[in-house]
Amino acid sequence: MTHVATLIAGPGARLDDTHVARASALLPGAAPHPLSEGVAIDIAFAPGAIEDPNVAPLGEAVLLSDYANAIREAIGAVEAGIDVVVQPVRHRRKRLFLADMDSTMIGQECIDELADYVGLKPEVSAITERAMRGELPFEPALRERVALLAGLSETIVPEIVAERIRLTPGGRALVRTMRANGAYTCLVSGGFTLFTGPLSQAIGFHEHRANVLVVEDGRLAGRVEEPILGRAAKYATLVELRERHRLGEADTLAVGDGANDLAMLGEAGLGVAYHAKPAVAEAAAARIDHADLRALLYVQGYADAEIVGE
Repeated sequence: MTHVATLIAGPGARLDDTHVARASALLPGAAPHPLSEGVAIDIAFAPGAIEDPNVAPLGEAVLLSDYANAIREAIGAVEAGIDVVVQPVRHRRKRLFLADMDSTMIGQECIDELADYVGLKPEVSAITERAMRGELPFEPALRERVALLAGLSETIVPEIVAERIRLTPGGRALVRTMRANGAYTCLVSGGFTLFTGPLSQAIGFHEHRANVLVVEDGRLAGRVEEPILGRAAKYATLVELRERHRLGEADTLAVGDGANDLAMLGEAGLGVAYHAKPAVAEAAAARIDHADLRALLYVQGYADAEIVGE
């Protein structure tokens, strides 16, 4: 079998025999293999005609989305809370992992939490949302938001990390398991090094890259060092690390939720939109709408017994 469809149940959901049977009926030569009881299953298959007149035969990678969409419809994935990822089996386990931070590896947007300290969270959050949807260019939107933070003490950051930031479930297991299997990991964020430093260490990344807030006399100056790390820099980081570690495109995995992640997701061997904005989810090769970050281990074929705990 050369391809595999992975079904993953989100919190409160459960995979059952009906889901597996309906998905398998669409896939030529389907061979189910459980990864986590009631939570994740692989269904290996061979390219060929699909038993659905609305779905084209698999001939090119671009048609993998047809299989995924057909399975989602057949099992009622949205209502059931089940994610579906379809991909080639070859190079499935990745050797380089890049991840966005805000609303991906953590559940919050750090700049919005900073803005809350000056009573401007609604205004800043609105700009953040538009930028992540791709409605505003990322760089000027970041400068505009950072300017509103001028005068904040940098000592607020550890307090925010301790009291307001929550790691996304499954994130530490994802990074620890990939590292245990020889992968290199990098947290690459359009946010700030004041946050990516401690958070990358808490999660277990090899390194982190982000924007640098200008601090003067212990207070935020309302500026960010140029050039700003945004969409182009995330893409460049993936290419740089791939070349440094002498890896092929197929060996890379990237995950993010916003428009500034799209170039990185598109360049990765597997780019995953995680609980992403609609335009990002539509553009990415794979999407996780329901499950937590352990889904990215199941997508690589890791079974529960192989996952390093958090």
